[in-house]
Amino acid sequence: MAITFSDLHTESGLKSLDAFLSGKTYISGDQLTKDDIKVYAAVVEKPGGSFPNAGKWYECVSSHLAASFPGKAAGVRVGAKGAPVEEVKGAAPAGDDDDLDLFGEETEEDQKAAEEREAAKKSSAKKKESGKSSVLLDVKPWDDETDMKKLEEAVRSVEMPGLFWGASKLVPVGYGIKKLQIMMTIVDDLVSVDTLIEEHLQAEPINEYVQSCDIVAFNKI
Repeated sequence: MAITFSDLHTESGLKSLDAFLSGKTYISGDQLTKDDIKVYAAVVEKPGGSFPNAGKWYECVSSHLAASFPGKAAGVRVGAKGAPVEEVKGAAPAGDDDDLDLFGEETEEDQKAAEEREAAKKSSAKKKESGKSSVLLDVKPWDDETDMKKLEEAVRSVEMPGLFWGASKLVPVGYGIKKLQIMMTIVDDLVSVDTLIEEHLQAEPINEYVQSCDIVAFNKI
């Protein structure tokens, strides 16, 4: 049942409120709810002695707001006039103090917008996971006199973010010459295989051992 309080800044309005609060601490019972905040906002000042129930209620609401929402309680009024209160529904469910909204209830649109903003923040904050690839290289020496152990050490000495050297083996190619086959895993956004070969494996000082490099296999992981 809807209870209507009109003109709470007048004697007749306060009389109606005082009668309604007979035997009650708050509008909806024994706990402060949003109904109390709305009605409190419409009362200009503490009701006088002619309205004992309303006066006691006013003090309870004032004390509660001052303790729970320091600096906000005064904001429920606009100037010296009380905000109009059309109706207060009885038996509104009581909630935690933290759920009280002094400036109006959150609409479904507001809640949806807040959820979308939160989702956008999480999306932008999440680090993009880059793809990886497995690459098999053929590394060929200059001749059969090249020290293949030093050649492999020179190859593995190349370090950069996103590059991980793997297993290797020596494969005969003829005339006593062997080539180095070596696996590596790369993070695609960080390592260019062509750049790795041209600017590192076939550049000084590694080119002392390496004649050429070929990509044997390139597979996305």
